Amino acid sequence: MKSKRQQEILDIIATHEVETQEQLLEYLKGRGIATTQATISRDIKQLRLVKELAHGGVSKYTVSHHRAAANFSGKLRTIFRECVTSFDVAQNIVVLKTMSGLANAAGAAIDNMDLPDLVGSLAGDDTAILIMRTNEAAAEFCEEIREMLS
Repeated sequence: MKSKRQQEILDIIATHEVETQEQLLEYLKGRGIATTQATISRDIKQLRLVKELAHGGVSKYTVSHHRAAANFSGKLRTIFRECVTSFDVAQNIVVLKTMSGLANAAGAAIDNMDLPDLVGSLAGDDTAILIMRTNEAAAEFCEEIREMLS
């Protein structure tokens, strides 16, 4: 659901001059996506959206030119598909099980993604523990992993 909502946000800002989060909420609502301002605020941060000056002196949301470290790059997808065997969540902790010897690679790839809700990771031989800021962030991250692996 999160990735679909974020894709809709990117589509909306590409086709409309969105000045406020409230306008973005209305556009999402028009597309059948009900959400909150707090969620939109997190999405804006995760998508690395910035405001830039548009025609007429108004500011509008746009994708930052520094978005090279997107949440899930092709490199991370490849690492996950090749080495993650299972995952689970316990409150704000995500546990990744990997093939033997690959937990450090998975943990390093995640650390390099500069995820705003990731506090840190710890990896052994076949298990990586990811500590997220909130229980909700951990659950959302697991949903993204689920979507990526399916």
